[in-house]
Amino acid sequence: MKESEKKQNTPLQLARRYRHAVPLIIYGIIYLVWFAYLEKTVVKPYHIIHVSLDDKIPFCEIFVIPYMLWFLYVAVTVAYFFLRDRDGYIRIFIFLSTGMTLFLLISTLWPNGHNLRPFTMPRDNVFTHMVAALYRTDTPTNLWPSIHVYNSLGCHIAVMNSERLKKHKAVRTGSFILCVSIIMSTMFIKQHSVFDVTTAFIAAAIMYGLVYQSDLLFNLRSSAQNHRRRKPMVS
Repeated sequence: MKESEKKQNTPLQLARRYRHAVPLIIYGIIYLVWFAYLEKTVVKPYHIIHVSLDDKIPFCEIFVIPYMLWFLYVAVTVAYFFLRDRDGYIRIFIFLSTGMTLFLLISTLWPNGHNLRPFTMPRDNVFTHMVAALYRTDTPTNLWPSIHVYNSLGCHIAVMNSERLKKHKAVRTGSFILCVSIIMSTMFIKQHSVFDVTTAFIAAAIMYGLVYQSDLLFNLRSSAQNHRRRKPMVS
């Protein structure tokens, strides 16, 4: 191994190379603690979310698969941009964290929930068992807007706007299929109302304009970073 390569792999060099992980780690801790607090305190749906279309969507337990794949989808997408595309990583971080913070604020100030879940499972199979396990760990509260939907849209938008991934049609197509499947799953396994899904689309559309079209939030963050790096003049 060359001497220059050894220097690049020192702990200090690695820390500097991946220092952009710090905001993600800090925000991740804040989000998990805040969300856990909401899950414990909002044990009953104070404001019921329901639209007539919810009653027309059948319960379909097989959609628990894409619903659970959401965790992997978001983690892999964020990890890819973190490691391979600094600009794309900053954009997706701003996109996701802004929407997730909005979700936390709404859940705190306007506790909400739904009564869409079936009282008994209509069938007995591995998928209904998975849904039942999900119901036991995830309360039917703190739903608006749907983070499953919002973050899925954010990940797919990031993929579609990546210069590095423009030639990878399989990745872009796979992202689209998974994104759509996850969005559908939130309604078919009765985790979210159509209202939650629709408002998540609206929020994602607004953030798309701010982060990927106008660059407003991206530029504000860059300006703040440049201001912190600026050293005072020495007379």
